[in-house]
Amino acid sequence: MTQADRRTTVLRREAVIATVPLALAALLVAAGPASAGPLGEAGVGDPYFPQAGNGGYHVGHYDLTLRYDPTSRHLDGHAVLTARATQRLTRFDLDLNGLKVTGLTVEHRKAAFRRDGQELVVTPRRALRQGQVFRIAVTYHGTPGPVTDPDGSLDGWVPTDDGAFVAGEPQGAMTWFPANNHPKDKSSYDFTITVPKGRTAVANGVLLGQRTANGLTTFRWHQPEPMAAYLATATVGKFQVEQYTTRDGIRVYNAVDPREAADAAPVLKKLPSVLEWASKLFGPYPYRAAGAIVDRAPDVGYALETQTRPVYDRAPDLDTLVHESAHQWFGDSVSLTSWKDIWLNEGFATYAEWLYNEQHGDDSAQQTFDALYARPADDDLWAFPPAAPGSGANIFGTPVYARGAMALHRLRTTVGDRAFLRILRTWAAERRDGHGTTAQFVRLAERVSGKELDALFRTWVYTEGKPNKP
Repeated sequence: MTQADRRTTVLRREAVIATVPLALAALLVAAGPASAGPLGEAGVGDPYFPQAGNGGYHVGHYDLTLRYDPTSRHLDGHAVLTARATQRLTRFDLDLNGLKVTGLTVEHRKAAFRRDGQELVVTPRRALRQGQVFRIAVTYHGTPGPVTDPDGSLDGWVPTDDGAFVAGEPQGAMTWFPANNHPKDKSSYDFTITVPKGRTAVANGVLLGQRTANGLTTFRWHQPEPMAAYLATATVGKFQVEQYTTRDGIRVYNAVDPREAADAAPVLKKLPSVLEWASKLFGPYPYRAAGAIVDRAPDVGYALETQTRPVYDRAPDLDTLVHESAHQWFGDSVSLTSWKDIWLNEGFATYAEWLYNEQHGDDSAQQTFDALYARPADDDLWAFPPAAPGSGANIFGTPVYARGAMALHRLRTTVGDRAFLRILRTWAAERRDGHGTTAQFVRLAERVSGKELDALFRTWVYTEGKPNKP
């Protein structure tokens, strides 16, 4: 994701329906009264967002059917979640903020539910046994809006003058669909989105088709690879659409607000070459679809690496395009297990910018490192360590981005270019569609390089203050 006013500051953050992997025929209803037995936790225990996500189950697939009217800003939604219980459950939570639920079933039976802040607390008629695959269907409606993050920025469903800019990092997915809203839980998705004729609804993955009737257009999108909820989008607006397939077989779909089209065109033209460049460094592109959503969203101030199709609040510059593209490997395919490790997303995407510039005739990564290191000890760059930001308000701060990239440069200069690139490729390959932690990355770097690296990482990602001159 990119930081507010990307042009003048260090990056902040960005940007035929397949069969559900778990066959619905396998769904079984466990016997036993729902009033007895374990309860799913109301959060996964993230140190910075303790209510995010939910315990007791894993969502394998979301099927989201939405209808949005940009004039009234009213959203009608129907969400079907196919999940697996990881423990015996008599009750579980979903994350859903601000929308009214009008119906809810578990395994096709009406279930009791109540609201508790951002939690939708569900009590099925019968307890779910550990390992059981089950189906949750939620019907809801309302006027969705964004949430305000600890750093003051907006995320989630952000209305625009012609639709909505939908970007969910770190909390915003719950503003438009019921979710297990933490990066630890990744799922495949289908989207069916209906909007007034003349508007376009853009989601993740591959466009399966669109149909216009009675003044409405319905778009169907399919995202087969696992995706964290915060990376989902359903952005709506008046867009110019461009579709093509790269020579590597990647299906590209770009949707651009006409007011941003002239500025965006020269940068978006480079997308295939950027993906090809990144694939050579980091390994094969992890998805079958790519593209960009370039909106005009003046209240947002950032771009986000929404999976397969980053969303930009305005026409991006090339650095931003490279940053969000690199996130498809680092942050999207390889996801976080805790928000405190976000430097694994942002430091990596920032260092990809350095590498791109170095290999395309701009400053070397060493020159960029040296310019940053020249900042005084009281500069914000040294305010907190990248791998221990200390609070949700800091996870999109300068150290996570710039000092995180500096840590990777120190790793590169310590182990050499060949080992460094092998570390990045191995990280992306071994954890594709999965998760990673800082400790796991350190162990991988040591295994691949054959060097002891604890001191390097302790200094550059865990210790507050400006390190001694390397």
